[in-house]
Amino acid sequence: MEETIAMGLKWAMMAASVVAAVATGAAAQTRGVTKTEILLGMHTDLSGVGATYGVSSSNAVKMRFDEANDAGGINGRKIRLIVEDQGYQVPKAVQACNKLINRDKVFAFVQAAGTPMNNACFKDQLAAEVPNLFPLTASRMMFEPFHRLKFYFAASYFDQIRSAVNYFVKEKGKKAVCVMYQDTDYGKEILDGAETQAKKLGIKLVEATAHKPTDQDFTAPITKLRQAGCDLVLMGTIVRDSIIPYVTARKMGWTDVDFVGSAATYDSVVGAAQGMDGFYAMGLTEMPYADSPVPAIREFVERYKKKFNIDPNIGAVYGHVAADLTVLGLKNAGPDLTLDSFIKGMEAIKGYKDIFNGAEQNFGPQIRQGANSSFLAEVKGGRWTRVTQPLGF
Repeated sequence: MEETIAMGLKWAMMAASVVAAVATGAAAQTRGVTKTEILLGMHTDLSGVGATYGVSSSNAVKMRFDEANDAGGINGRKIRLIVEDQGYQVPKAVQACNKLINRDKVFAFVQAAGTPMNNACFKDQLAAEVPNLFPLTASRMMFEPFHRLKFYFAASYFDQIRSAVNYFVKEKGKKAVCVMYQDTDYGKEILDGAETQAKKLGIKLVEATAHKPTDQDFTAPITKLRQAGCDLVLMGTIVRDSIIPYVTARKMGWTDVDFVGSAATYDSVVGAAQGMDGFYAMGLTEMPYADSPVPAIREFVERYKKKFNIDPNIGAVYGHVAADLTVLGLKNAGPDLTLDSFIKGMEAIKGYKDIFNGAEQNFGPQIRQGANSSFLAEVKGGRWTRVTQPLGF
């Protein structure tokens, strides 16, 4: 009898050990990662005011991941990407993030679009330990304050606009600096950059006007800025709200003023729009034109157009770079992919050069912004032309 009881206790203890081991293994399982797959998520604008970026960006991310998968995957795993449309609307972005985090349980977000949309998702995303990789926005909040799960690859809007103000005031003699901006987190960062650099130069902003991202009539704000005597207007705008105000100003006969946007306005749609010659923007990489003098860019355009039957824009450039850096970080992490090994893999990226002649990128244990330089470009003959070397302030 005693032997039977002892044997029962022994088996019960063994069973408990097995259950504990299984539970420990399950707890140690990295979210979004199996022996054969890495699950990544992307919330972007496929249908709203920023769709020209979101569609091309998501296309390029898919294309780069497909190429990695076709080459055998990464350390034995294939990448699977889930893309959610948030229409450049915060409520929809929050819904998309919740799905990707809680239902899909993705390993990381790649190229999530929009400053306010990323900001709205950060609390839950970071609490769930889901990295935010190279978002489609240049807000400082994508890498400041420091967080080990935030990675970004270029100059911030804030620094881009500071460089623009510095150049136009010092090199072009501008004296009446003004701002037209979206009443969003993104637009306010443009305003903040303009105010900061103006203060450094000992001047004040003459006027500022705010608008909603969906506004389509800019007659009133353009009239207000003109009456204020502005000779430089910094644009906290994206695509449509860059084109309409500029064309409106020129049709009104207001020609003794320069308009300059951030990298958010440096898009082929803006450059090709009728009446946009003379418009300026800060650029981060070369534009992906099919007749680019850079062979790698021409080859990228061919591959993209063959796959999607449309020419790529600058959003595709950012998407490719984001996906390429993600692939590199995953490779560096090695076959035992965990959150910690991936972070170390990202921090190991040094001297990275993309195929679009962007700035060299370097990351490290305390470095989450890969590069910080931008140049001035101008629309000439319906195309963007680089007119300066990298600018500072």
